[in-house]
Amino acid sequence: MAFRRRLSRLILLAMLAVAGAASAQSGKIVPLDRVLVVVNDEAITQWDLNEQRRIVMSQLKASNITPPPNDILDRQVLERLIVERAILQYAKDTGVRVDDTMVERTILRVAEENKLKPDDFRKVLEREGIPYSNYREDIRRQIILQRVREREVDSKVMVSDAEVDNYLATLASQAGGEDEYLLSHIYVTVPEQAAPDVVATRRQRTAQALEEIRAGKDFAQVAAAFSNAPDASSGGNLGWRTGARLPTVFGDEVRKMTPGDVSGILRSAGGFHIVKLADKRNRNQPMVVEQTHARHILVKVNETTSEAEGKARIERLRDRLVGGAKFEDVARANSEDASSARGGDLGWISPGDTVPDFERAMNALSVDEMSQPVRTPFGWHLIQVLERRKQDITQDKRREQARLAIRQRKSDEQFEEFIRQLRDRTYVEVKSDER
Repeated sequence: MAFRRRLSRLILLAMLAVAGAASAQSGKIVPLDRVLVVVNDEAITQWDLNEQRRIVMSQLKASNITPPPNDILDRQVLERLIVERAILQYAKDTGVRVDDTMVERTILRVAEENKLKPDDFRKVLEREGIPYSNYREDIRRQIILQRVREREVDSKVMVSDAEVDNYLATLASQAGGEDEYLLSHIYVTVPEQAAPDVVATRRQRTAQALEEIRAGKDFAQVAAAFSNAPDASSGGNLGWRTGARLPTVFGDEVRKMTPGDVSGILRSAGGFHIVKLADKRNRNQPMVVEQTHARHILVKVNETTSEAEGKARIERLRDRLVGGAKFEDVARANSEDASSARGGDLGWISPGDTVPDFERAMNALSVDEMSQPVRTPFGWHLIQVLERRKQDITQDKRREQARLAIRQRKSDEQFEEFIRQLRDRTYVEVKSDER
C-alpha cells in the first residue's frame, strides 16, 4: 500500500514536471490536467472524466432521459472509470492482449452492420466529433473487457440437464406457457464486508430512489441518478428477458407483477435493487425452420496465434482439402474446438445457433460445397454444408433457449460478483482539489 502511494505521487510529480517544462519553453502558463483518482498505479484525470461524461450525456440524450445533477453524474462516471481501469489492469497483468488487426476487423464489422463502407463510417464518426484514434482505442478496451469476462466467468459457467428439466417443468405447470418480461432496474451496490453504517447509507439511498418513483418521477430518470449499474445511462433498461434469465434476486417478484408495477427494495449479496416491469408477452409459439447439417474446421486467433498466422494456417488446410484430403481427417487433427473429435461435425444447425458471420457464410453455400476461409470472433473457419431440411424444433428450441437463458443469468450474476470483488481489492486514492 505504501509503495502504491509513493508511486502515485511520482505520477503527479512527473505530470508537474512535464507541464513545467512546457511552460518554461513557451513562457506561458500551461493548465495542468488535474489528477482526480489514482487506481493502483494509474491516474484518472479531469480530461478522462470530461470525455466519459460527454459520452454518457450523449447516451442519456439518445434515450431521452433527463440527466441527474452534475455532482451525481460526475460521481457515477468516475466510479465507472475506476471499475473499467481496474479490469483493464487485471487484463494486462494476466496476459490478455488484443492486436491491431483484431481491432480493425471489429470496426469493419461494426461498419458493415450499419451498412456503411469504412470511409463512410469514419466520416460519421467525424460528424459526431469522435476522433478515429479515440474510437479505435475504445473498441480495443471493449474487446479486452469482453475477453476478461469470457475467461473469468463465461468459460466457467455450467448448466446441468437437471436445471433445464426443472425450468421446463415449471413452464409446463403454468397455463399459457413461457412469458418474457421487459424490465428496467436500479442497482445500488454495497461493498463486500461493508460496515453496517455503509449498508444503512446505501439502503437509504435506494429508499430515496423508490420514494421519488412513487412520487411520480420517471423511472429512467431516477435510474440515471441513483443506479450504480452500467446500464444507468440507458435508464436501467434490461430489455426483454425470459423467466430463466431473470436475476435470482427479483425473479419471483417479477412473475407476480403486472406491466407498470414497480417492486419494493430487494436485497442481494451485491447490494439493493428496485425493478420495474414495463411489459410482458408470451413466447409459446411453434417453430418450424430450415436446418443445415454442417461441419467445420476452426483455427483460433488469440494471444498465441496472430491474425496472419491463423489465416495462413486455414488457407494451407483448405489447399489440402482441395487436393483430396478427407475433411473429417483434417478436422480431427487440426480443428481447435470440441467438434474435432467428430471430424468437425456440428450436427443440425438452426437459425441463430451460430454467430452471424458463420451463419451468413454457411447459408450462402450449396449442399456439399466448401467455403473460402471465414472469419468470426472465434477465429478462422472452413465450412462445408452436408444437407438441409425443414424441421419442427419447438421442443428442442425451448430446451436450448432455456439452457442459454439460465447460462446467461448465471454469467450476469457471476460477472457482477467478479467486478465487485475486483473493485474491493483495487487500491483507489482520491486526490483532493489542489488547485
